[in-house]
Amino acid sequence: MDAEHVSPPDAWAAAERAARASYGRLVALLAAPTGDLALAEDALSGAFEQALTTWADAGVPANPEGWLLTVARNRQRDVWKSPAHRATRPLDAGGDDHTAADAVDRRLGAVASIDPIADVDPFAIPDKRLELLFVCAHPAIDPAVRTPLMLQVVLGFEASQVAAAFAVPPAAMAQRLVRAKRRIRDTRIPFAVPDRRAMAERLPPVLEAVYGCHAIAWREGAGSLAGEAQYLAVTLAALLEREPEAWGLAALVTLSLARQPAIRARNDRPPFVPLDEQDPATWDAALIAEGEEYLRRASEHAGPPGRFQLEAAIQAVHCDRRRSGATDWRALRTLYLALDGIAPSLGARVALAAVTGRIDGPDAGLAALPPEPADGFQPWWATRADLLDRAGRSGEAAEAYARAADLADDVAVRDHLLARRRRLEGG
Repeated sequence: MDAEHVSPPDAWAAAERAARASYGRLVALLAAPTGDLALAEDALSGAFEQALTTWADAGVPANPEGWLLTVARNRQRDVWKSPAHRATRPLDAGGDDHTAADAVDRRLGAVASIDPIADVDPFAIPDKRLELLFVCAHPAIDPAVRTPLMLQVVLGFEASQVAAAFAVPPAAMAQRLVRAKRRIRDTRIPFAVPDRRAMAERLPPVLEAVYGCHAIAWREGAGSLAGEAQYLAVTLAALLEREPEAWGLAALVTLSLARQPAIRARNDRPPFVPLDEQDPATWDAALIAEGEEYLRRASEHAGPPGRFQLEAAIQAVHCDRRRSGATDWRALRTLYLALDGIAPSLGARVALAAVTGRIDGPDAGLAALPPEPADGFQPWWATRADLLDRAGRSGEAAEAYARAADLADDVAVRDHLLARRRRLEGG
C-alpha cells in the first residue's frame, strides 16, 4: 500500500475529508446488495474509527475511500456470517439452501474480488447514489421522510442539518429516519433504478433532495457540496432526458452556482453581499451559459413550467445583469406571480413584495408584504427592513434590521444586517 506516515491530527484530517466528500457514495455501495441502510452506516462508522488508528500508525492509503470500503465490507461480512444474523435475517426469501453469507457473496459478485485499496473508485459509479435516491422514494416509505432520508443517508448530511432544513426538532427527525431505515430493511426494498413510469412517480422527492443539498451548501458555504448538487442535478436530468422539472433543477443549481465564485473556490465564508450589490463581472460566464442551456431544454417540453423551471428563470433574469448591466424587475415580478400561482410559499410572496418595492416604490412593497409570520421568518424581517430603509423610515428600519439579525443563522448575513442598523443609527 502506497502510504505516507502521518501524525494523528493528519489522520483525522484525511478521515474528515473522506467523510465530507464520499460518505453518501460509500453508504450507497455498501447498502446496495441488501438494502440494510443501518448496517451499512454502522459498518462505515466502524471503518472510520479503525482508520483513525491505522492511518496514524501506517499512513493514509493512496485511495482512502477504497480502504474504507474494504474495511466496511469486511465488517458487513462479519455480521452476515454471525450465527445470530444467519438465524434471524436470511438475505434470500424463499427458503433455498444458501446461507446468508453465500447470498451476500453472490450479490457482490465480481466487485468483491477487486482490491478496493488499489482499484475501486467509488466516484466511478455515480449512478449508485441515484439508485439509492430513488429507493428512498419508494412508495412503501413514508412520504414525509423520503427526502430527509436521502439527505442523510445518500448525501451525507447530519441529522441536525436535515432537521433544521425541515424546521423539525432533531430528536423527532432522528426517530423518523430510524423508522424509515428499519422499514427498508424489513420490507426488503430492492436497490435498483425503477422503470421510467415508476421513476416519474418517485421523481419529486428526489428533486427536492438534490435541491436540499444545494440549499444547505449555499447556506453553509460548502464549495464541494455546491458542486456535488450541480453534478447530481445535471446527471439526473440527463438520465431522465425528457423531464422538464429535472432540467429546470439543473438550470437552477447551475445558475446559482455561477454567482458564488467565492464559495466554489474555498469553504471559508466571504462577507455577505446582497445580490443587487454584487459585481456581475465576478460571476462565471461559462456556468451561466450552461445553466441557460439547461433552461432551454426544460422549455422544449410541452406543458406549463413547474416550480424549478420558474425558479431557474428567476435566476436567469438575475444572471442576465452580467450581459445587460441592469435587472429586469418587471420580468421578475411576472415570474414570481407565476411561482406564487403554482407553488405558493411565504418565501415567494416575500420576494414578490421586494420586487414590487423596486418597481412601484418601497411603500407599495411594504403593502405587498404578507402578514407578519408568527414563527419569525427571517427573510420577511430582512425584506421589511430594506423596504423601510428605502422609504426613509430609519427608526423602524433599524428595529427590523435588528430583528432580522437575531433570526439569521448565517454569521455573515447577521454581520451585514447589524452593519446596516449601525449605519441608520449613526454608529
